[in-house]
Amino acid sequence: MDARLANTWRLTLNEKNFIKTALLSEIRIDGRKPFEFRNISINFGREDGSAEVQLGQTRVMGIVTAKFVQPYRDRPNEGTLAIYPEFSPMADPSFEAGRSGESAVELGRIIDRGLRESRAVDTESLCIVAGKLVWAIRIDILILDNGGNLVDAANIAALAALMTFRRPECSLGGEDGQEVIIHPPEMRDPLPLIVHHLPIAITFGFFIDENVVVIDPILNEEAVMAGRMIATVNANGDICTIQKAGEGVSQRVIMQCLQLAITKAADITKQIKAAVEAYNSERALQKIKRETTCVGNNVKGDQNQTLDNKGISELVGKYMERLKLISVESYASQNISAEETKSLRRGTDSNCIKFNSTPLSWDPYSKCVDLEFLKASVALQGLSTASEEKEATGKEKGSEAESEGPYEDVNSKWSAVDASTTEMHVIGPKTLKDAVKPKNKRKKKASSVI
Repeated sequence: MDARLANTWRLTLNEKNFIKTALLSEIRIDGRKPFEFRNISINFGREDGSAEVQLGQTRVMGIVTAKFVQPYRDRPNEGTLAIYPEFSPMADPSFEAGRSGESAVELGRIIDRGLRESRAVDTESLCIVAGKLVWAIRIDILILDNGGNLVDAANIAALAALMTFRRPECSLGGEDGQEVIIHPPEMRDPLPLIVHHLPIAITFGFFIDENVVVIDPILNEEAVMAGRMIATVNANGDICTIQKAGEGVSQRVIMQCLQLAITKAADITKQIKAAVEAYNSERALQKIKRETTCVGNNVKGDQNQTLDNKGISELVGKYMERLKLISVESYASQNISAEETKSLRRGTDSNCIKFNSTPLSWDPYSKCVDLEFLKASVALQGLSTASEEKEATGKEKGSEAESEGPYEDVNSKWSAVDASTTEMHVIGPKTLKDAVKPKNKRKKKASSVI
């Protein structure tokens, strides 16, 4: 590997001898025991499908994305899964920018074989239209800091990102039933990937003719070790893949390493699942908070509307009580002047305020009154006024008939005309016929002047 050769060049002969001598005494330069794993820290990003793993001084980020592609001809009902590692010179000076070296190719193949050959991800669930359209899952692995054992850290980052990734839900529609409809997250919740098990990669380093075996080697130990074996296993004890490089190793040592790998894989699987569960619970809590906020805003809006309706009803009630008081006072007064009577007939009060068809312009509550209801109330008031005037005129006729006989007919005619005109003014709106004077009131004009 190119990174290993670069590390070998950086180490002096004394440093190499010191590392080998310490391993013979079962002491590692970072203070760990030969079969002790470094601390694992898993952090998730804001978006689904993003995870950052820190294994000692090694930091790797995994990002999962998806898109529509055509399936392979030999597998028309299965989606695709691809690994794309990226080694940046920021992580290690031996990495070249924009070029996939030997380390990047090997890392991608090991993780891809562990996921694909073990059938960890259900690729058949990624099919949308058989033979035409499937989901293509892409896993980008970014090396942020190289502190040794990149394969194990990258494998954990890829698995954590897959566990938290969610693809949008799709359905078929259209006239022919072959049109793909992608539902946004606001309408339907995105769907997680179906992951059957977690294949965990465990790396072993061999030193001094396989007499010394360590787990999770660091960067300086990788420069000194004579061989390496990467075993990909799951918590159930299934062996997914084995990658061997360097000098030969006996069967006895391999079996011991596999048993140790199964134990470590179970512990790492628990850590990954615990981190994913904590992320999912936090995500669900944030969703509940957003929904609660939306519901609270809707409740506040409904309360404001009910308050507005109550205020309007109260204002209308006050206004109608005020109209009743005004009508009672006007009808209770017996001494009404002739000018006030004429103004009432014309549809105005003593202050020349009109009551014909619109609410009172000076009343602050007029905006909240129903116009049709107000017109009906004013018409009723006009009818009651006309009936009272008829009764009053009838009484006056009886008293005047006893004293003056010839004047009774004339007065009765004029009172009938006044009552009829009052009813016309009050009941309906004025027309052109109302503007024309009756024949008995027209003045006889002299004939043409000679």
